[in-house]
Amino acid sequence: MGIFNKKVSFGLKKTRDNLQNNIDDVLDTFDAIEDDLYEELTEILIVSDVGAYTSQKIIDRVKEKVKERNVHDKAEVKKLIEEVITELLGPDETIDFVTVPAVVLVIGVNGVGKTTTIGKMAAYFKSQGKNVILGAADTFRAAAIDQLGEWANRAGVDMVKQSEGSDPAAVVFDTINAGKSRNADVIICDTAGRLHNKKNLMEELNKIYKVIDRELPYSDREIFLVLDATTGQNAVNQAKEFMQVADISGIILTKLDGTAKGGIVLTIRDELNLPVKFIGVGEQIDDMLPFKSSAYAKSLFNEDETIEDLIKEEEKEVKKEEEKEEKKKFSFKNLFK
Repeated sequence: MGIFNKKVSFGLKKTRDNLQNNIDDVLDTFDAIEDDLYEELTEILIVSDVGAYTSQKIIDRVKEKVKERNVHDKAEVKKLIEEVITELLGPDETIDFVTVPAVVLVIGVNGVGKTTTIGKMAAYFKSQGKNVILGAADTFRAAAIDQLGEWANRAGVDMVKQSEGSDPAAVVFDTINAGKSRNADVIICDTAGRLHNKKNLMEELNKIYKVIDRELPYSDREIFLVLDATTGQNAVNQAKEFMQVADISGIILTKLDGTAKGGIVLTIRDELNLPVKFIGVGEQIDDMLPFKSSAYAKSLFNEDETIEDLIKEEEKEVKKEEEKEEKKKFSFKNLFK
């Protein structure tokens, strides 16, 4: 948890600096909490790519809380914005696979970091002690197959592939069978991300669904859409397009560290009603992390020093838990002496 908060804090630095500086400037400009202040705050959220509808929703709720609590101190308004954002995001969306194996299909247009994301996600699941196998079912580009192979090697996991132009559903079939024989816990398949012909894309995905339904009828299945955070509202529009052809269960947001518009997370959650499952906050293989609502909200409004304090506290808790586990192991060994 401590490492997660640290990475998220660093990854959201551009967004946090932009958001906080603008909010502080506006609060310094006004002598009292009034309608013009709320309008300025709404504009700041929109600039951070929160989206007009969601921004207005957040500030309307802040206005209600100011009235309910009889708030007069402008500094409290900033705290209320953080509180409302935390409420909007809701509880953390955990990734708890029950079946073995579970299947993850990943879609996304070229350039968003789809293949890289799959490699990083594979490394994450492997670090959790899971046996992972990849399927190179985006057969439209030979480069996609080769690139996924490189990431499979980096993550230390197996990959199944066929030649360029092969039937994607056939690759998924081979990957599932390989996963069964190799006792895989998680099967991750790279799939098509082309939107220029929605009908073809829908047909391709439907063939893949049929294969999964036939070969693993009761398996957990996730369909993750990869979006590039630096594209802001264009990413939201892209998601709406994909939602017309695929039953998306979650979003993976890449390059969050490269933008000052990290507010896109709020728009995705509120307007699209889709959970953000993973976020990319760097170039390293371990920089793809499960999304945590509480850490995201804290990182938007807390300075690095505050985050470091949170990290220290969490690391203490982790150490305590590790010590407890060691004591249990020691006690268990004593039973057989």
